[in-house]
Amino acid sequence: MTELTQNLINRESENFMHTYGRFPIVLDHGEGCVLYDIDGKAYLDLNSGIGVNCLGHNDPDLVAALADQAANLLQASNLYYTKPLVEAGEKLVKLSGMKKVFFANSGAEANEGVIKVARKYSMDKYGNPERTKILTLNNSFHGRTIATLEATGQEKFHKAFFPYTSGFGYVEANDLEAIDKAMDDTVCAVMMELVQGESGVRPLDHDYVKAVEALCKERDILLIIDEIQTGVGRTGTFFAYQQYDIEPDLVSAAKGLGGGVPTGAFLAGEKACDVLKPGDHGTTFGGNALAMAAANVVLDKVGNPEFLEAVKAKGDRLMNEIRAIESDKIKDVRGLGLMIGIEVGADAVSDDLAKLREKGILALSAGGGTIRLLPPLILCDEQIDQAVKALKEVLA
Repeated sequence: MTELTQNLINRESENFMHTYGRFPIVLDHGEGCVLYDIDGKAYLDLNSGIGVNCLGHNDPDLVAALADQAANLLQASNLYYTKPLVEAGEKLVKLSGMKKVFFANSGAEANEGVIKVARKYSMDKYGNPERTKILTLNNSFHGRTIATLEATGQEKFHKAFFPYTSGFGYVEANDLEAIDKAMDDTVCAVMMELVQGESGVRPLDHDYVKAVEALCKERDILLIIDEIQTGVGRTGTFFAYQQYDIEPDLVSAAKGLGGGVPTGAFLAGEKACDVLKPGDHGTTFGGNALAMAAANVVLDKVGNPEFLEAVKAKGDRLMNEIRAIESDKIKDVRGLGLMIGIEVGADAVSDDLAKLREKGILALSAGGGTIRLLPPLILCDEQIDQAVKALKEVLA
């Protein structure tokens, strides 16, 4: 480690709350799928800012749009209209097949929004303050605000910050009998990720998801799909639910939506699109002109069918080549599109990630001792080869 790198790490330690277990790398700039630290070392980026930099780094169209917007208007508040806001909303509604959108700043904020819509829908229609429970799945992750922490179906997050927001229940993923039994007259919504990313990149069973949709329709329970990590092309369709043949009532999105600029959104279908009225919900920065300029570039590029087909093909190739690695360490390889988990065990994952960093590969961990890959969606064939070669050397 150079003196410059060590100095910056020391300064961070002195001035920042110790909430992150940062890797000992000081990043300086990026180009495409490659990041460079302040000492000039190059790294193939297979985490894209935890699924955020979907167009990679220094995308010329994104940079130009941000520079142009910054020179004109950054923020106007939601008391006024802006062209980037209207255009981005129109594109997102069209790509999703939903009816209406609300722009926020983050995934947790988007999930807070869908929770509010679900409860207000139920209260408006049934007038029953007891019909407020939202069911989520064990091993889910929905955010770090007080409400979304409680929505998260992992006990390790339910510590130290009491009292939590009440009104959530948990069921086992892919257990139809359990969720059927839990859908009593206190439930207003079911909230689920179609691929549980933080707990180990675990796709839900298609038949299970379809059956849950049918139960929700039968009982007028809203179906919420959390697409914070799976959305914006990550799984090979614009939203993952488009591969499950379902029609959600509410959808949350963030991460890749701004291509690196903080942006979140939630969308509502026919049943829930007019639930919120003036004064029911709001945000100062959501839908600001700079973020919407970024979102417009992302939506234009990622929303292209050819782009999405390429993501699916690259994901299939990368996953198949990882599965072909002969290794006793690899217990499972799973995922969807360019969202891939390699299960190696809790005792091995940290060491394996460190060895990958030494080889110039940046990857993530996830629950269950899983190496998680969330590369930029522009990953090329040569970079897939580079990634597979490094994984073979570390895991074989």
